Amino acid sequence: MNTQNPILKNSQFPNNAIDFNSIKEEHFIPALEEAISLAKQKIQSIKSHSQVTFENSIVALEEAAEEVSFVHTLFHNLLLANGNEKMQELSEELNPMVAIFYNDINLDEELFKKVKFIYEQKGKLGLNTEEENLLIDTYLSFTRNGALLNEDDKVKIRKIDEELAILGPQFSKNVTQAINSYQLKITEEADLKGLPKSVINLAKHEAEARGEKDCWIFTLQMPSYIPFVNYCDNRELREDMVTAYAVMNTSGPFDNRNLILKTLKLREQRAQLLGYKNHAEYTLERRMANTPDKVINFLKEIEKVAKPVCENEIKELQNYVDEIAGPNPLQSWDFNYYSEKYKKEKFHFDEEEVRPYFKLENVLTGVFAVAEKLYGLKFKMNQKYPVYHQDVQVYEVTDENNEFVGLFYTDFFPHANKKPGAWMTEFREQGLYRGKVNRPHISIVCNFTKYTPDHPSLLSLMEVKTLFHEFGHALHGLLSKCKYRSHSGTHVFWDFVELPSQIMENWVEEKETLDLFASHYQTGEKIPEDLIHKIKSVSQFQAGYANVRQLLFGTLDITYHMTPADEIIDVMDFEDKTLKNLRVLPKVEGGNISVGFAHIFSGGYSSGYYSYKWAEVLDADAFELFKEKGIFNIETAKSFKENILERGGTEHPMKLYKSFRGHEPDTQALLRRDGLL
Repeated sequence: MNTQNPILKNSQFPNNAIDFNSIKEEHFIPALEEAISLAKQKIQSIKSHSQVTFENSIVALEEAAEEVSFVHTLFHNLLLANGNEKMQELSEELNPMVAIFYNDINLDEELFKKVKFIYEQKGKLGLNTEEENLLIDTYLSFTRNGALLNEDDKVKIRKIDEELAILGPQFSKNVTQAINSYQLKITEEADLKGLPKSVINLAKHEAEARGEKDCWIFTLQMPSYIPFVNYCDNRELREDMVTAYAVMNTSGPFDNRNLILKTLKLREQRAQLLGYKNHAEYTLERRMANTPDKVINFLKEIEKVAKPVCENEIKELQNYVDEIAGPNPLQSWDFNYYSEKYKKEKFHFDEEEVRPYFKLENVLTGVFAVAEKLYGLKFKMNQKYPVYHQDVQVYEVTDENNEFVGLFYTDFFPHANKKPGAWMTEFREQGLYRGKVNRPHISIVCNFTKYTPDHPSLLSLMEVKTLFHEFGHALHGLLSKCKYRSHSGTHVFWDFVELPSQIMENWVEEKETLDLFASHYQTGEKIPEDLIHKIKSVSQFQAGYANVRQLLFGTLDITYHMTPADEIIDVMDFEDKTLKNLRVLPKVEGGNISVGFAHIFSGGYSSGYYSYKWAEVLDADAFELFKEKGIFNIETAKSFKENILERGGTEHPMKLYKSFRGHEPDTQALLRRDGLL
């Protein structure tokens, strides 16, 4: 492409790697304008053809917006991983530009006529499965975005999409800024009692980084927040932290309540314009679950088993608290703290006991070793590639034949400009781009416990599982063998996308896996067998509570998007009523989950949060086959790769799953794994 914009011009680096060193904030709007201009020329060319074919209409459309998609994806990735104030401001200009552009395509009557013509001929065109799926998806992309509407309603849907393009990033920005605005400064050493030394050192380092002396600073970033509420003996300070997190977006400059109400109304209006009862019905039409009723029945099926178990777990923990601390009803700021103590007493297991065996570099070596044993992949770090932040590292990935598979970026530590949480994304998608089927550039972004000048990054068991989880998504992207980008890698139904990630977590608890990498960071001693046994034993600890917690999120999401928007007057009140039967601990006064629920209000999971629990059923059922054949069985891994990881969205996910497993997923597999039966 003949351009001087560093975002769009051909890369001078191997494998077409992005030149992050040359990209500045001011390049994004011109790059997007240039990409949109080029796309419009391509679309005009499509419309000019008098003889309509699959190639000059459907495939040409797939390629037409490739530069727009690239610029927007790159911007969005950097906004989440390293988004300064200027990037936040740019998003309010850039996102509506993208929304307008895609509406121009989806609402173009002349263009839709050509797509519709090919769609109606699909049985006569001799298309293969992937081509037919592309045709169906293209047609539905038009109809589900307003192509069949009259002109007045097309104007309405344009306006809705432009407004939603602003509301989502604003919600996410408020969550990030609220987290960054809070700090708990401790000046008395006695208030640190109970906290592991590594956590105290991290807090000291945080204070020094902020120019503070003779104190320790704790934040709402997960590597700081979680160990604090798990271990700090000072109950008042735990209450301060938990309350701060619960109320952080309920008032003041970062209040998200009105954004939620606006978003819900717009989503409902959009769905109803398109002929659906509500946003949930619209969304689930393109999911494995298919209907809101099926989602609710699925959640209820899990609840029926998990809720009684959870209630018994709470009673058991309350009895333990009564014994060691006197009668004192459990509050939210007590649950993690006493659960850790009880777990330690019951299983002789302390989360901190495993950290020394989970040095980040070793865990990364371990996850690479698992990928090599299962899929023949090799990861080689190359520091010559440009990166967008000093913490980022880049690996070249090759297969057993030494063929290039893709680039793999890692970004592990929290900082002020990074969104909380963990996610996988793509800088370049696998598939057709600029006339050639390209290999992908995949990234995982996390917020792990950071190293300090005198201490390495030692991960908790949960962080190790998070790394394996996101790496599973990465494998889905890296191993993709699709022709079209819109089908490749993780471009699948939302309630299928978590299968490759969640199944990877299963390997963490297996001795064969831990023996590959878990060694003491100081002595080099392998993780003891009794500690591995404890890790396995505690995997079912409070599984009822863990299930109910996920059901709570899933229920809140689906209920929001099934309820008529004009009936939701107050977010706080609606949440309380919705979760009345699922809350197992007293609510934090003034607290609210919804206002920080970025997954559904800015992250693409609206009406789809149940997907995590749905995919747990898939991964539990799928891993039973690995357990039966051997967790590193080559034939089973080959089948999983060929039927799931390589195929992306080229076929309906249930068909792909049955090709691997031989039958539909068994809900009982999850209940068996969690010990709930």
